Amino acid sequence: MVIVGVVVLIAINIIALSITSRKRPPAYGLGHVALPLVAPFQKAVTQSIRFLRDIWSHYFYLVGVASENEGLRRSIGRAVQENNQLKEVALSNERLRHLLNFQKSQAVRVVSAEVIGRDPSPWFRTVIIDKGKVAGIDKGLAVVIAEGIVGQVIEASRRNSKVLLVIDQNSSVDALVQRTRARGIVKGESTEKCRLKYVLRKHDIQAGDTVVSSGLDGVFPKGLRIGRVSEVVRPNAGIFQDVAITPYVDFEKIEEVLIILDRPQHEFVDR
Repeated sequence: MVIVGVVVLIAINIIALSITSRKRPPAYGLGHVALPLVAPFQKAVTQSIRFLRDIWSHYFYLVGVASENEGLRRSIGRAVQENNQLKEVALSNERLRHLLNFQKSQAVRVVSAEVIGRDPSPWFRTVIIDKGKVAGIDKGLAVVIAEGIVGQVIEASRRNSKVLLVIDQNSSVDALVQRTRARGIVKGESTEKCRLKYVLRKHDIQAGDTVVSSGLDGVFPKGLRIGRVSEVVRPNAGIFQDVAITPYVDFEKIEEVLIILDRPQHEFVDR
């Protein structure tokens, strides 16, 4: 409607100008009378044209600003992504330095690997790593991180291996309570906890005690941390006590691991 009105005003202005432009004495004729009538229309037309010009200029200005904002948003997105990648690299380097320091403290040969897959089943707690027989990894080798024992290799191909976590119900580690040297077997529960089984009731075990590998199972070297005693139950009957263990390893967050290539020297011998 605004455009139609502007067009009408422009048409009236053109007609009025054509009438007043004829050569007649200024004191006589229609021109002297038409000028007061035409002037308001000319003013309205001029203001309308100016208004439309401002709108048009403002539109292009907004288009330019929108395009600039879009470019800025893309630049910010790239910067955020690059910053996030740098954070991931820094965190990865920190974890690798932690593993390297742990590796230096061990008098055994190790190889590092990255976790590339997890078993989705809640009943089996295994992970897949990106190293296999080509890197010297074979079935039965211990897998650790600086915080403690992760598990052991149960299957190895040329390029990948499967690791059974110590929290799996099929896992077992011959262990000692570090403070009292009480011995038992750490069994997984397919949760985030384990049980120290076959510990005699006479042994002194308290919540907070550290449980380490005994080195007698032929898989894990002696003295590797497994977990912390979180609960002790001594039943009225029976010869064993029930000991709950919270592993030191956070199995939901492991990304890199070390595989110990040297097996313990003291292994069980069948007689």
